[in-house]
Amino acid sequence: MAVPKFEEFFRDFLDVLADGAIHSNSDVRESISAARALSAEDLQQLLPSGGQTVFSNRVNWAGIYLNKAGLISRVARGKYVITPEGKKLQESPSITINTNYLLRYPSFAAFQNKTASDTESPSPSSAEAQASKDTSTPQDTIKTAFKKLNTALADELMDEIMAQSPDFFEKLVVRLLLKMGYGGSFDGSGIKTQRTGDGGIDGIIKEDKLGFSQIYIQAKRWNPETTVSRPEIQKFSGALQDQGASRGLFITTAHFSNGAKESAERQHIVLVDGEKLAELMIEYNVGVSVSETYSIKKLDTDFFNEDSL
Repeated sequence: MAVPKFEEFFRDFLDVLADGAIHSNSDVRESISAARALSAEDLQQLLPSGGQTVFSNRVNWAGIYLNKAGLISRVARGKYVITPEGKKLQESPSITINTNYLLRYPSFAAFQNKTASDTESPSPSSAEAQASKDTSTPQDTIKTAFKKLNTALADELMDEIMAQSPDFFEKLVVRLLLKMGYGGSFDGSGIKTQRTGDGGIDGIIKEDKLGFSQIYIQAKRWNPETTVSRPEIQKFSGALQDQGASRGLFITTAHFSNGAKESAERQHIVLVDGEKLAELMIEYNVGVSVSETYSIKKLDTDFFNEDSL
């Protein structure tokens, strides 16, 4: 039999986790493949890139979607447990669980809207979403899929960052800035300060290759649900003044309040929240690697000009 579509694995995934225990990705895959009696040929079928099997890819995406809907929870790298809402749904076998059904969960709807193409409405109904999908160009479809891949990757990055120490996070920030071109190279231009007695400054990096000026960094690995407010920005501003610095960067895994943003703008402090941090890490290949590359080609009309041959 052919490998089922990833939506068809939603209920399978929940069934595996129904016992309330923590299960790894490998546990889930083995249980699903056995329950569906997939053949060795089915399980060995590769994606066009050859980097992963179709089965593993589709089960992984089923897990991502269920996690976004709050039906399962990722408790560690590649390990999941069912949530009370997921258990409730799992115990309702008459319900067909597909992407449209998951849209009733606000967290999943937000995920879908975030990765929708720019031409789609902010909050389409299921019917509207299907209609939009049917009229999308292939380029629109690719763009939406690309956003969805990066959104899922950003969540994975944040989970990994939160599993590390604050010290690791400070080093990560300096490394990211070096990859962005500040300081010139990995030759010690990015300087991480000591964790004690730093006066609220977590890192210092040269703004230019010659080192005429420096950027002072505050790097805080805080709960992504935390809101950084105005007083934190004012404390950092005071630390900058003690250093005689004219500009600073406050980078965190959390997010900023409007008051914090207003205060930072007045005091020449650049703010990078968790969402922007993950975006920059993906853009500059920090903590990620290229999995697949696709080239989109178009007709070369000049080639078919008789004078060009």
